[in-house]
Amino acid sequence: MSDIAHDGAAIAHDGAADQGGRDDRDDAASMNAQPDSVLAHSAYTHEAKRVRHIIAQGGNPNDYLGESAWENQVGIDPIINRRVFELDPLPSPAQVLGELPLTPADRQLVIESRDELRDVLHGRDDRLLVIVGPCSVHDPAAALDYAQRLAAVREELEDDLLIIMRVYFEKPRTTIGWKGLINDPDLDGTNNVKKGLLLARKTLLDVLGTGVAAATEFLEPTSPQYISDAITWGAIGARNTESQVHRQLASGMSMPIGFKNATDGSVKAALDGCITAAQRHTFFGINHEGRAAAVETLGNENCHVVLRGSSHGPNYSAEDVAAAMVQIRSVMPPGSACAHGLIIDCSHGNSGKDEIRQAQVVRDVAARYAAGENGITGVMMESFLEGGNQKPAPLSQLVYGKSITDRCIAWPETDRLLHELAAAVRTRRAGR
Repeated sequence: MSDIAHDGAAIAHDGAADQGGRDDRDDAASMNAQPDSVLAHSAYTHEAKRVRHIIAQGGNPNDYLGESAWENQVGIDPIINRRVFELDPLPSPAQVLGELPLTPADRQLVIESRDELRDVLHGRDDRLLVIVGPCSVHDPAAALDYAQRLAAVREELEDDLLIIMRVYFEKPRTTIGWKGLINDPDLDGTNNVKKGLLLARKTLLDVLGTGVAAATEFLEPTSPQYISDAITWGAIGARNTESQVHRQLASGMSMPIGFKNATDGSVKAALDGCITAAQRHTFFGINHEGRAAAVETLGNENCHVVLRGSSHGPNYSAEDVAAAMVQIRSVMPPGSACAHGLIIDCSHGNSGKDEIRQAQVVRDVAARYAAGENGITGVMMESFLEGGNQKPAPLSQLVYGKSITDRCIAWPETDRLLHELAAAVRTRRAGR
């Protein structure tokens, strides 16, 4: 059994198990590596464990490393990696996708849901897009529980709503904080990225297994190689919407991408992102074998704007939507997804991250949509099993199904809101 299969089996058996401490298998792999491999000296050796212990105790690892640091051994210590403690090799995307593949049913769900989404974004399908789910996934079991509940509602309301579940694994931080399941799956600062990648992919497969399509935010420019085949809708967040790296990334993604307005409220930043992502680009990346590569893209014509409020307040009003659409249509082709309409994120700056206010925003948008307001293609909601949020901590210390990042709407209220949105779609149709 490969290391990936072994880890995948362990995750499947107990996703919450503590695998932060690396075992003898990792040490053996390091010792058996080729002696001329730079990475062989950094793959969780006994030395690395000792240094981690020193850091955990508040000590200075440089006092311990001395001449044993790997960069000293290869003779480049004065000029490179002086602020890097360790380079931990990860499995290639091909290895991960090979060990945890999509089933034929999963593949069909992704294909069909992307086609349906494109039709909604271009106005060929008059359903309302609803992207709903936890602010972030920290407990795969709770995420699956949520997906199973959402699956029943999705099927019930599929004539009126195109429902896609938020399955977010990477969290951009204004300063510092928990960076998401991929970066720190054990919620304890051990940052076992290999486990996080495997756990994130398995979570996506479990969600797809319920018949619910998945949405996520792309933050790290290389992580999409590990999970993007399972994603129907992707987001570029407010902090990254002006980033050339993320605009180039979006240009090569196989699914529609929503660019959020910048944190200062700039819609132009998101619009520029859509314009840029629609073009061809060449940039640094990795291929499926994990090797550095020059990535050449064709451009993504299915990008669109997401209004998420700002540091100055909300921007979900009818006036805000109308102003944004005038700005968008002044530069985007009439037949583009971007020119057809935008998505309103009812959380974040549009609700002050207050779940009670967020529900009020959803109801306001639903009423306007029912009355025939143009320019609204979809809505986003942050919702989980329990309402509110809690501080991050190891899983055993947390309330099941409650967010550890932004405050979320509780499931019973989410269920009511989804039915109200579906009713708004029916009312809108009847008024035509």
